[in-house]
Amino acid sequence: MSVTIREVVAVFDDTKSLDAAVYALETRGFDRAAFSLLASEAAVAEKIGHRYQQVKDVEDDPDVPRGTFFSRVSRLEMDYLPAPILASVGVLVLVGVGTLLPVLVAAGAGGLLGAALSRVLHEQHAARVQEQLAHGGLLLWVNVRSANEEQTAMEVLRAHSAHDVHAHDIAA
Repeated sequence: MSVTIREVVAVFDDTKSLDAAVYALETRGFDRAAFSLLASEAAVAEKIGHRYQQVKDVEDDPDVPRGTFFSRVSRLEMDYLPAPILASVGVLVLVGVGTLLPVLVAAGAGGLLGAALSRVLHEQHAARVQEQLAHGGLLLWVNVRSANEEQTAMEVLRAHSAHDVHAHDIAA
C-alpha cells in the first residue's frame, strides 16, 4: 500500500498576494511546515533533466524540488537580525580582553558579516521570485490533512488572487 500526501496547489502573480494568502492560512491553523515553493530554476532543471517553460508544467510533478516558504516577516528578520546578532557575538568573544578597541572591531566585523549574509539571502530570494514570475507565477503547495483543510485552503487561496487552484495526491 503506497502512502500519499494530499496537497493544494496554487499560482500567484505577485509576492504580496502569496504572503497574504499564507498569513491567512496560518491564522486559520495551518502550520508553516505545510507550505512549500518551487525551488530555483537551476535546481529544478538539474532534478528533472530539463528546464520548464511554465510553472504549470511542473506543478503536479512529485519529483520537482521544493523550497521552504519564508514569509515577509521571516524575510525581514533575515534582513535585520544577523547583523546585530553577529555583532553581539563579536562583543561577547572579546569581553575579557579588557580594552575597548578590540571589542569595537569585533562588533563591527560581526555586524558587517551579518549585513553581507542578509544581502545575499535577499538577493537569492528576489532572483527566485523573478525567474518564477517569468515562467507564469509563484507556485505554492499546501499540505492538507483533511477534507476540511483542503476546502479552507482552496477558499483562502482563491480569495487572495491565486489561480490554477486545485488539489492532488503525491507519493509520500
